[in-house]
Amino acid sequence: MKTRKLGRNGPEVSVLGYGCMGLSYGYGPAIERPRGIDMIRAAYARGVTFFDTAEAYAQGANEDLLGEALAPMRDQVVIATKFGFQDGDPAKGLDSRPERIRAVCEAALKRLRSERIDLLYQHRVDPNVPIEDVAGTVRDLIAEGKVGHFGLSEAGVETIRRAHAVQPVAALQSEYSLWWREPEQDILPLLEELGIGFVPFSPLGKGFLTGAIDASTSFGASDFRNSVPRFSEENRRANLALIDRIGEIAGAKGVTKAQIALAWLLAQRPWIVPIPGTTKLHRLEENLDAATVTLDRSDLARIADALQQIEIVGARYNAHAQARINR
Repeated sequence: MKTRKLGRNGPEVSVLGYGCMGLSYGYGPAIERPRGIDMIRAAYARGVTFFDTAEAYAQGANEDLLGEALAPMRDQVVIATKFGFQDGDPAKGLDSRPERIRAVCEAALKRLRSERIDLLYQHRVDPNVPIEDVAGTVRDLIAEGKVGHFGLSEAGVETIRRAHAVQPVAALQSEYSLWWREPEQDILPLLEELGIGFVPFSPLGKGFLTGAIDASTSFGASDFRNSVPRFSEENRRANLALIDRIGEIAGAKGVTKAQIALAWLLAQRPWIVPIPGTTKLHRLEENLDAATVTLDRSDLARIADALQQIEIVGARYNAHAQARINR
């Protein structure tokens, strides 16, 4: 698989990464540990060298799973994890105090079976802790050799600038896809200016852009999409117009809807590295094959025309989750 460098000073990684969250958290019960290990190793065997996890994904269980899976090839991969929630539990609120960052780092190193975290993100901006203190703490961890690079997630322009002035930010991880394009307004120009890489999470719209979800789809009781306004039955029905247009373009090129969605992201900037996640091997292979899909000018023009004509309806988070995004 081809590689990309995350910004000016970030690590070099596979052009597509692997988001591990769904193996343990968010989309229903965690999958069996042997299956999770097999999925991670299957991604590596197919060229993925960039793996994303967080303390908040099942309060460290996802980090532990990833650590075991990648232990035999630890020196050949880039592992990203995150701090920022009280006790690693998003339901308890934010906590990016310097002492908490250090505690999370030490625990993550043990779970990941590693001497260094390659990329350490602040999971969400904490309004109670100056971003300068956060960046300074990670700067010190970098100096101590425990962290390789500093990242932010869902941060806004001013926060990124302030953090970057203390410790260069290697990457920003925020949602970006064919149905959530807010980063195009202010974030992408800023990242280009500062030389920061961009890691889109939910690049397949939490599964919707694959075409496998429609208005009649039901989700398991512990699937967080049940609380996402954009995934209400009414909104899913309305948003299928986008899926139909993506399907037309995909059909003309002989590829899948998911591959169009990922290839479109890769075409936006050379320093963008999406991290799709899946628990199914055939979906993993489908996603990774998107790295070989080339969208020419006419393809991109057709997609742009579709995006201009179709209004996506429904908020991407409920009010409680949105309140945690203090940019």
